[in-house]
Amino acid sequence: MLRNFNISIGVFLVLILSSCRSELYEAEHLFSEKQFEETVSILNTYLFFHVTDIKALHLRARSYEEMGKIQDALEDYQRIISLNPEYAQAHAGIGKILFNQKQYKEAELRLLRAAKYDPEDFEILFLLGRALLQNQNYSLADEFFQKAKELNNQHAQLYFYQGMTRAHLGDVLGCAASFNQYVQLEPDNLVGRYNRGFALMKVGYLEWALEDFEAVLKKYPDHLEALAKKGICLAQMGKTEGCQYIQQAASQGSDYALNHLDLCS
Repeated sequence: MLRNFNISIGVFLVLILSSCRSELYEAEHLFSEKQFEETVSILNTYLFFHVTDIKALHLRARSYEEMGKIQDALEDYQRIISLNPEYAQAHAGIGKILFNQKQYKEAELRLLRAAKYDPEDFEILFLLGRALLQNQNYSLADEFFQKAKELNNQHAQLYFYQGMTRAHLGDVLGCAASFNQYVQLEPDNLVGRYNRGFALMKVGYLEWALEDFEAVLKKYPDHLEALAKKGICLAQMGKTEGCQYIQQAASQGSDYALNHLDLCS
C-alpha cells in the first residue's frame, strides 16, 4: 500500500513539473508574439510555485517594460539581483530604464556593471557607449563602441553614434569613416548623409560633402543647415553662387550661415 502511495506521489510531482515547464514555454512563445499581458498572467501563476526562477522573473520584467509598467519591471530586476548579484541582464535592464528616463549618469554605472559581468553582450556595450556619449565621456564611449563593433559590425546605429563620438573627439577622419559606413548600411537615411557631409566638409573633401548636402536638399528643400553648408562648400571651392546660399540661409535664421558670412566679404 505504501509503495503504491509513493508511486502516486511520484507521478503527481512529474505531472506538476511537466505542467510548470509547459507554462514557461508558453510564456516565452506569447512574449515572442508580443502578447505581453498574457505572458505576465502565465508567469504570475508559474512564479507562485517557483519564486526564485530567474529566467521567469527576467521574462516578466521585460514584459512589464513593454507594457509601460516600469516600476513593476524594476522590482523584478531588483529581485533577480538579490538572488544573483552578477546577473548582467538585470543590471542592463535597470540601466536601459534609467537611460530612457534620461538619468544618464545612473544608467552609465548600471551598464558598466552589466558589461563587467557580461563583456560579450552587444546590446549592453552599445547602450553603454550611448550613455557615455550622453555623459560626454567620449574616449571611453568610442572604446565601447569599438568593442561592440567586434561583436556586430553590421549594426547601422552603432556607426551613427560612433561618428557623433568621434566628432566630439575631434577625430574628423574617423568621424567621416563612421558616417560613411552608416550611410552604406542605411543608404536612404538622410540624417546620415547630412552628418557625413558635415564631417567630409570639415576635412576638406568639399566635392563629396557637396553631394551629401545636395541629396538632403533634394528631399528637404527647406533644410537650412544643409543649405548653409552647401553654400560654404561652394564658396570654399571658389564658386560665386555659394555666397547666395549662405546669405539665403542666414536671412532665414541659420546660425551656422551667420557665422560664416565672412566667406562672402
